[in-house]
Amino acid sequence: MRRAMKLRWRPFFCGLLMVITGLEAGPLKAEDSTNIPGVAGASIASSLPNNGDPGGVRKLLSERGITYSLIYTNDVLSNLSGGTRRGTIDQGKLEGQLTVDLNKLVGWQDLTFYANAFQIHDTGRIRRDYVGGMNTIAAIEAAPSTRLSELWIERKFLNGDASFRIGQLVADNEFFFSDLSNIFLQTDWPTIAAVNLPGGGPAYPLSTPGARVKFDYGKDASFLLAIFNGDPAGPCAADPDTCNRYGLNFRMRDPAFIIGETQFRTNQAKEDSGLARTLKIGGWTHLGLFNDQRFANDGTLLADPAGSGIPLQHRGDYGIYGVIDQQIYRPQGGAADSGVSVFGLASFSPSDRNLVDLQINGGIVFAGLNSNRPDDRFGASVVYSRFSDSASAFNQDQINFGVPTFVRDYEANLEFSYVAQIVPGWTMQPDFQYIWHPSGHAGRDAKVVGIRTMLKY
Repeated sequence: MRRAMKLRWRPFFCGLLMVITGLEAGPLKAEDSTNIPGVAGASIASSLPNNGDPGGVRKLLSERGITYSLIYTNDVLSNLSGGTRRGTIDQGKLEGQLTVDLNKLVGWQDLTFYANAFQIHDTGRIRRDYVGGMNTIAAIEAAPSTRLSELWIERKFLNGDASFRIGQLVADNEFFFSDLSNIFLQTDWPTIAAVNLPGGGPAYPLSTPGARVKFDYGKDASFLLAIFNGDPAGPCAADPDTCNRYGLNFRMRDPAFIIGETQFRTNQAKEDSGLARTLKIGGWTHLGLFNDQRFANDGTLLADPAGSGIPLQHRGDYGIYGVIDQQIYRPQGGAADSGVSVFGLASFSPSDRNLVDLQINGGIVFAGLNSNRPDDRFGASVVYSRFSDSASAFNQDQINFGVPTFVRDYEANLEFSYVAQIVPGWTMQPDFQYIWHPSGHAGRDAKVVGIRTMLKY
């Protein structure tokens, strides 16, 4: 039976290999836009009869300022060794997006309405249930649910060079990420924020009320500042997203989370011939109370059975970070994200009140190097998250007091990935990841393989 399963899968993988290598496939045209009314970017609509709009409803709505899209992402991932157990999961996320230009619809100039929602399903979570780590392995992992994400209104001012957004927001779609790294499954809201902030912070799959202001200084620089309710989930003994399962909690009274970022860009236009670069420098602060990772409120060690066992509390927390995307080879006439590019991210937070005090990400991306497959991309990335000195010292204190445990040191993830475009709006992505020290455990290195499929309509 096992051999029969292999035989059934063989044609699939052979076909995928032909797509990736370009064998038995004609040249694919690189597309910046489908040029279909109501559709932005590549979409499977361009491969469907009548551009996927047989009744013309989508075109009619777009003429009135209403556009929508559907994006389906599916991952089949297997933990081959290490971690907490072996096994395979299937997870999927269907996202619906709605954008309304209120000027076109009702004449309200410079106003935009936006909303999106998720339908999430899975047969298990690869990071939590099989690897037992903390770094992201597949960024769509979340509790199965149908949930509201963002819901906001944005007003542009200063002749369109600035905007103000208010409503239910997330931070991870505008702050604290590398644009180049987005092809990788493990790219997500950084671990250093996800494990240190209450509820993981305002990032997928959780959103929370907030406001954001953005100023663009020409085409080469921007400044963003946002304030959010500081805990999107609230008190929760389980995964935070299970305590705000439908995205409808709309919490307003938690201490604030504030984040700001300055962005600098060079050679981003299609007509530019120099190497493209994006530099982001940012920082965040949270105004709540944070538990000390090692000491109790009576001055004893938290691991001391004779102590109070109640953590010392600190007022406020913060983090600083920097991100760089640097093109190192640009083909003649190529875009800012074509050719060969490298990226890096580094972030620091204080050790005494945080589980992770240092994160470093980096990688390399190759794009559009095969003239027969100009929209394919491949590359490698690494995520390194270091447990804080205080958290590691707490584990050593436990050992000293006779508790059988291990000293957490770091977790590091290596990923190799290839994004193959089947048709515009449909990609398949074979993926391999190696995870060192999941959750700081030196004896559980894991290997994960799988494939992602993405459809955009």
